Amino acid sequence: MAGTLFFDGNCGMCTRAHDFLVRHDRTGDLDTEPLQGPGVAERLGIPDDQLLEAVRWLDQSGAVYTGAEAANAAVSVALGTRLPILIYRVPGIRHA
Repeated sequence: MAGTLFFDGNCGMCTRAHDFLVRHDRTGDLDTEPLQGPGVAERLGIPDDQLLEAVRWLDQSGAVYTGAEAANAAVSVALGTRLPILIYRVPGIRHA
């Protein structure tokens, strides 16, 4: 499972979280890009006005995750275990 984490490159908290995750990437499979990059909205298939609403994850299959699911997918890839994303998907954990 590999993919790209899209984060708000102008947000201090987002950038610090991104930097922490990159420092702890055990697999080398984690790619990251700022949401402000050219063509990102089109790649993710979302309107420009919704681009900065949440962190996004684009996996190898083309699926796009948003918010906490995106963050858990990125942590799963960085750590080399599906455990974070599987725990997120347990009924009652994920916000419906």
